[in-house]
Amino acid sequence: MLNLSGTVRRRALSAVAICAAFASVLMFGANVSTAHAAKTCPAATVADDMGITGEFPEQYELSEFTQGGCEMAYAENPEIAKLNAEITGNPDLPPVAERLPREPLVIAPYEAIGTYGGVLHGLSKGTESGTSDLLSIRHVNLVRYADDLKTVVPNVAKSWSWNDDYTVLTFTLRKGHKWSDGEPFTAEDVAFWYNDLILNPDVYEKTPDRWLFDGKPMKVEATDETTVVMTFPVPSPGILNRFAVDFGQPFQPKHFLKQFMPKYNPDAATLAKEKGLKDAAELLSKYYSGSDWKDVPTPLLSGFDTQVVPTLEAFIVVADTATGRRCVANPYFHMVDTAGNQLPYINVIDEQYVKDKEVQNLKITNGEVTFKEQAIFIEDYPLLKDNESKGDYAIDLAPTLGENIFYAFNTTDKDEELRKIFNDLRFRQAMSVAINRDEINELVFFGQGVPMQATPAEPETVNFVSDENKNAFIEYDPAAAKELLAGMGLKDSDGDGILERFDGKPLVVRLIYSNQGAPVKIHELVRDYWGKVGVRIDLKEVTSDEYRAAANNNDLDLTTWKNDGSAAPAISQDVTAMIPPFGDYFNPGTGFGWAAWKTSDGKDGIEPPAEVMELYKLTDKFLQQPIGTPGSDAIGKEIVDIHVKNLWKIGTVGNTKGPVMHSNSLGNFHPFKAKSYDYYWTYPYRGFQWFIKK
Repeated sequence: MLNLSGTVRRRALSAVAICAAFASVLMFGANVSTAHAAKTCPAATVADDMGITGEFPEQYELSEFTQGGCEMAYAENPEIAKLNAEITGNPDLPPVAERLPREPLVIAPYEAIGTYGGVLHGLSKGTESGTSDLLSIRHVNLVRYADDLKTVVPNVAKSWSWNDDYTVLTFTLRKGHKWSDGEPFTAEDVAFWYNDLILNPDVYEKTPDRWLFDGKPMKVEATDETTVVMTFPVPSPGILNRFAVDFGQPFQPKHFLKQFMPKYNPDAATLAKEKGLKDAAELLSKYYSGSDWKDVPTPLLSGFDTQVVPTLEAFIVVADTATGRRCVANPYFHMVDTAGNQLPYINVIDEQYVKDKEVQNLKITNGEVTFKEQAIFIEDYPLLKDNESKGDYAIDLAPTLGENIFYAFNTTDKDEELRKIFNDLRFRQAMSVAINRDEINELVFFGQGVPMQATPAEPETVNFVSDENKNAFIEYDPAAAKELLAGMGLKDSDGDGILERFDGKPLVVRLIYSNQGAPVKIHELVRDYWGKVGVRIDLKEVTSDEYRAAANNNDLDLTTWKNDGSAAPAISQDVTAMIPPFGDYFNPGTGFGWAAWKTSDGKDGIEPPAEVMELYKLTDKFLQQPIGTPGSDAIGKEIVDIHVKNLWKIGTVGNTKGPVMHSNSLGNFHPFKAKSYDYYWTYPYRGFQWFIKK
């Protein structure tokens, strides 16, 4: 069960633990600075906790850590002033104690107090493609999951509490917390995020559904400098868990962004005109463009500005080009290690864009990459494993959650003839049983997975996905597939091996894909399986950006990706995988016309069938139940049963494993318990305490 407690219980340090800690101070403190020899607080690590316990795993609140009477003296990266000089608009730095909150979050490193400096070299596909693993290293949110992937722990927020019926959530922030430019971060920045951005029609023409609750907005109030009260129109117990994994950050720097808003700055429109823009809304979009994603282009990329939006993250972008990004350590980051050293240890994240997988793997095997998790697949594992010594890195296999590669035929296709075929359940059943999942498991996943149907909830994380659900229509049976297609009236009249559509044209489906979404080999195999039963598949590779743009414009006949988000119902009660288009912008499924009909109140799109309308009702109820309770499980089962019956997404192989690569020079790196976007990649594993070994 998830740990939803938010009141930090204070536990005194034992006299024995304090004595043992004092004896260890010199050894640990010398790793960063000889000044640490005078410290009295124990430099505890996860490997040696020195008998210190706290409420939450691997971290402490300052008052909790120092309750035994020790004093915490702070130290800084000796190069932090130089790094700060790269951040346009930042003033000279005050002493580190003045940059930290009054109660910084104290982090116990995995193995050792780290050393400052160095560069983390990473790879992405492009500005908004394959970047999430690197973004997650610097990411923060109000809370996060500990690396046990079960316990929600404080992060930006110091604590939280619920009322009895999960309609009021109160966060307490850290006094003295500052943005990366040194300006105060307060509860007003959280209220500003929701009231002035999320609910602002100049930013979002329609409020994103994921920030509505039973179709209605929540109320966000800053009751004082450090207290935020969120009031929901219906019970919303999963929102805390969503904050723990979500890429979106529920806070934005009001002091910076308000200058572009007429509500706060009467001269905002004039400022926009001076910069050659239409209005203040367009000016605001240069800095906050209707997206909480941190991989969207910054003003640096276009040359519009030399300054970026201040952040609370561990690193801030200082260079943004067509070939990559450079991020430097945030001089106001709110965390310290147990020896008082401000985190992060690493100076720079250097992110290069490499679209070609062969080039990516070459850079890894040459030892040019410090860390890589996203967009490397198990098919890459043999090559990467064979070159570990050459590249001075380690490659591990971690369980993947929700990464069952799916295929979704477009049930609201713009081509009416294809739409008619795709909406016949017999067609989707035929396409499912025509897939040889055992062969895919052996050839693509090296036997590490389990043939499995796609479900809108990851079977390993919930109680309501049955074996019957997982095994529905997964037996390889091309004869049955042909029989189902014939039953629809589809024929191969000219004997060329390709069935004809009802209008006489060959039944040809183009599969547009990105190599970020799945191993290319699986697409080639599925193409051949479906070709054997008379459905010709034409493959075309595009970039991730091109794929997503086409899919969300309803221009694709068939979508495919990892089934990311299917673990979300158990983690954050995010139901985007349960309702059309059965995913989000970055990983859509099918039913785009149904989604358009729903969001436009029937003015656009295509009216959904009855079972899809039932899903909307069920998911509203699901969100109001604490996850794991009998009520939640009962509703979840209804949702999954509807999905599996209709095969809107056709799954292939689940319970797979995926490679996670890290350089041997990367200190405080621990093997991941899961390789999963659903937990936001590295976020639970505390990348801010990694360091580069000298």
